[in-house]
Amino acid sequence: MVRRREFIATLGAGLVWPLAAQAQQSNSKRLAIFSPSESNTLMHEHSENRYYRVLFEELRRLGWVEGENLTVEGYGREQDTSGPGVLATEIVRRHPDVIYTVGPGAVSFKSATSSIPVVALTADPVALGIARSLAHPGGNFTGVSIDTGPSIHEKRIALLREMFPAMSKLGCLALRFQWDGPRAIAGPTIRAAAEKIGLPLVVSLIEFGASEADYRTAIESIVHDGANAIMVVDSPDVLRNSLLIARLVGESRLPSMFTFFEPVQAGGLMAYSFDLVELYKRAANNIDAILHGAKPDDIPFYQASKFELSVNLKAAKQLGISVPPALVASADNVID
Repeated sequence: MVRRREFIATLGAGLVWPLAAQAQQSNSKRLAIFSPSESNTLMHEHSENRYYRVLFEELRRLGWVEGENLTVEGYGREQDTSGPGVLATEIVRRHPDVIYTVGPGAVSFKSATSSIPVVALTADPVALGIARSLAHPGGNFTGVSIDTGPSIHEKRIALLREMFPAMSKLGCLALRFQWDGPRAIAGPTIRAAAEKIGLPLVVSLIEFGASEADYRTAIESIVHDGANAIMVVDSPDVLRNSLLIARLVGESRLPSMFTFFEPVQAGGLMAYSFDLVELYKRAANNIDAILHGAKPDDIPFYQASKFELSVNLKAAKQLGISVPPALVASADNVID
């Protein structure tokens, strides 16, 4: 028989946990993650995507633990059914403490909110109109910029030419918004870099969310138009389709320059890439600062400064390319 005092104590103990959990939940900060190219199932600390693992590992190191004092709301391609602008408005309506956005979706929040802090991993934030300058963003945006101006595209073209001196016409595979329109950044800078050395371009543009058939058609058109090498322009959508694009480019027999390491792992010839691990860690530190009360305007945009050269010797051999020893010596990653 349970005594009355023991029963009351047991009942009280049973009430403590849910009350404590509710209090903990109410004190939890809310982080919304927006990346319309990626699945929201990747946006957690045990993700198969190593960059999200890095983000959450760094947040944990800084004291933010998902499910304890941090609530994470992921918004990916599954939710992006009516366009990034509509989804951005819905995210803002839910009033998270901070929004982390990856890729071109950052501009969708410019008109959606001027008060909720936004940490963006994006191209040039000044050119996109979400910051007045890198040092003093001047609003509710901060984050990291992968864009270093024409120099990075010049470097990629120069490295591809060093690998393949016979390059006479360069094919460019890019998303349409990157090439055309008032907010396009990659197109004008790549054209300027190619014009500087007198290199003709063949441009094939694909739409956001392109299918395998779309990518195949785009690459075939580059071959048809006489390009004898190809450069794939970076975007989250391209990173998501890395294995597919590497396979299709391999079938085309074109020497290739990528902007992420993953396609080179999958059989692409070479890549000159910014360090996404470093950038995701930087973003996590921005998120931490904001959750501790810092204002985005007081946090300068960080500009990518660390780059890695990756070379696939097996792919070079299949293409009949003799890799210059200096390229191998300077590469950060060499795949035999």
